Parts: sequence; structure tokens; C-alpha cells
Amino acid sequence: MSVGGAPFEARSARTSRSGLGGVPARVGVLGGGRMGAGIAHAFVLAGAQVTVVERDADAAAGARERVEQAIDGSLARGLDADRAALVAALTTATDASAFAGCGLVIEAVPEDPALKADALARAEAAIDDDAVLATNTSSIGIASLAQPLARPHRFIGLHFFNPVPASRLVEVVVGDATDADVVESAQGWVEALGKAAVTVRDSPGFASSRLGVMLGLEAIRMLEEGVASAADIDAAMELGYRHPMGPLKTTDVVGLDVRLGIAEQLEAELGPRFAPPALLRQMVADGRLGRKSGSGFYDYD
Repeated sequence: MSVGGAPFEARSARTSRSGLGGVPARVGVLGGGRMGAGIAHAFVLAGAQVTVVERDADAAAGARERVEQAIDGSLARGLDADRAALVAALTTATDASAFAGCGLVIEAVPEDPALKADALARAEAAIDDDAVLATNTSSIGIASLAQPLARPHRFIGLHFFNPVPASRLVEVVVGDATDADVVESAQGWVEALGKAAVTVRDSPGFASSRLGVMLGLEAIRMLEEGVASAADIDAAMELGYRHPMGPLKTTDVVGLDVRLGIAEQLEAELGPRFAPPALLRQMVADGRLGRKSGSGFYDYD
């Protein structure tokens, strides 16, 4: 039974869930960059055997290094687990055929519709008919990504947040064709990871990106107009609204190029209120992308 077009129970982040049996025994992640490595790390810690597929051997080695570094970070923070067993639960490969037997595969390639469509098609061809295929997109509509798939009813959005180890939220995005049991399983898997699921219907920017990007864009406009410094704009939200991190610091963490891409996507679908400020475009053109480049709205060592 599909949930599209009919009411379904969207469980809030505070709702307790039980009896769903944890995460799938075998999980695949397509793309081992920062987000993909973080997702793989989360499932390894939850007890899954995880396969990360990358484009070539060098990229696969880099993905393994990132996941192992994340495991070491968890152990340093007091995780009581055997490092050797955690590392042994991770496999890397360069072909989607390695996903055979996985109960869940999550696509985590960059936010480009054509790239994601190709990645999802390759992953779907490698998995069983009853397996679940998910995308980690933060803004691209589930319906558009599902359209070319052979089994759209087994497809769902699992929008993890960056950095994955420190972020509790996962947005479960339900497409028009998504089966109700897929939604319920996804909510249970998120909880088994020790995170909170917020379930939303497919719409441009979903809930989190739409709200987060709007706040970030307005903060950039304020900086552009000289209303206040970056530090004071962030402090206003951190101290006045108890945000753990201000919108400009958050943009630096997310990446200015990523935020620009999402804003352009939302502008195309929702109109000029999401038009990226000239300052954002200029900073991206200058290579000031935030933490990953060493400078953005703030400078980093």
C-alpha cells in the first residue's frame, strides 16, 4: 500500500518507536565523501555490515580512511566497542554490483540531478526487488528522482545532516509512490541509529532545507547590506533564539557552494524569495566555500 495521496501517520521526533529490529544486516552507501562516510559510520556503529561504493580505487581508499577516522573519533569520545570489529564491518568497492544482498542502499553523491539519477539507476539494478533504495538529497524532489526507477514504491528520501556523527536529525522524505512499510522501516532505522526522524511529504526543499536556507540567505543579505558583522548576526540567533550555531557559521559548515546550489534549486521551483545574494555567488566564485576551503564568512586554520 502506498502512502501517496492518502493520509499517513508522520511520527514526530519525540515519538518513541520499538520492535522494528534495528538496522538492516547489510547496508550500502553509494558515494564515500564527507556525507557518505558519515552515513556509513553511523550504520557501522549500529551493527550493520556496510559497503561503500566509490568511482575508483583511490576514491574508495579515501572513503575508508574517512570512515575509520570517524570510528576513531567515536572511540576517543568513549564508545565502548572493539575497533577491529567495527573496521571489519566496512567494505569498499568500485562497482554497484557490490550492493547485492543489501537490505538498504543510500545514495550520497553530490547534489546534481543527473548524477543522482545515474547513481540511483545503478544501485537499483544491483539490489533485490524488496530492498529499499534511498537518496540523501537535501533539496531535489523525490518524485523527479523516482520517475525513472523501476521500483519507485521502494524508494524514499533519508536526508542526513552534516556532520552526521554530531547531528541527531534525519529527515524522512516520502514520495507519492513510497510504500507505507518503507516509511515505517525508515523511521525505525533512524531511531536505531540513535537519531530522530522527522517525516515530511515530498516538496521543494522539504522542511529543513527550505527553512534553513531561507534563514541563511537573509543573514547573508544582512551582511551584504552592512546591517551587522557576521559574528553579531550569528550571536543574535545563538543568544536571542538559542540556536546552537548562527546561520553564517552553519553556512560555513554546510559549504557555501552547497548552499548556493540548494538556493538555486529552490528559486527555480518556489520563486525569487530564494534568489541567492550576490555576495554568496561572489564568495563561491572566489573559492571561499567555508570550513572545507579554510575560509568563508570566517577564517579557519
